[in-house]
Amino acid sequence: MITVLIVDDDVRVARNHRELVESLPGYVVADIVHTGAEALAAVRREKPDLVLLDLFLPDRFGLSLLQELRGLGSEAEFGLVDVLVVSALRDIEYVRSALHSGAVYYLIKPFSLATLRDQLERYAAAQKKLGSLQNAVQGDIDAVLGMLRPRAAAQLPKGLTSATAARVAETLRGADGDLSAVEVSEQTGIARVTARRYLEHLCTEGRAELSLRYGSGGRPEHRYRWVS
Repeated sequence: MITVLIVDDDVRVARNHRELVESLPGYVVADIVHTGAEALAAVRREKPDLVLLDLFLPDRFGLSLLQELRGLGSEAEFGLVDVLVVSALRDIEYVRSALHSGAVYYLIKPFSLATLRDQLERYAAAQKKLGSLQNAVQGDIDAVLGMLRPRAAAQLPKGLTSATAARVAETLRGADGDLSAVEVSEQTGIARVTARRYLEHLCTEGRAELSLRYGSGGRPEHRYRWVS
């Protein structure tokens, strides 16, 4: 399980984030806090895997908290904790400082809960990939970083669009089990060959898994399951 600490001074926003995190398989909320002091105490106590950190806190600026959590020697006090910044601050210096200080990503408010869900699913896929490795080659590192950093529509494989990619992902995510390209095609209205291209792209990103179903004869059927 991936444990999450939510740090936000807005009670309503924190509650919405909690409901989303708890709806994701493999995730559990360790605690919700609203100040920097409470956040430090909760990290020491709970040793969460991930902190959702707002930068506007009543007692201190969130960037200083991030730097304390990720600073030299912090592991002994706080454990190995990752930080996902969620903030309305758009100044590029703050973004640069957050990433330089070790934030795994920076989400600018306001954003949809679907956007946060997407990033948390990417984080889970990256952690699963890291957990499966003994010794990494460059391709492994590139794959993990690619999972954490959503690619722009222009960077999708040629012929794929972000809107259709999102529709295929939502179809696979909502399935009770695995699906074939034919089943995804029927549910989304796109061609089978096109559906398979999107499904293979999701597998490349680590967000879906391919399995083979063997029948009585002929080629095995390709089945795709959302990674949770």
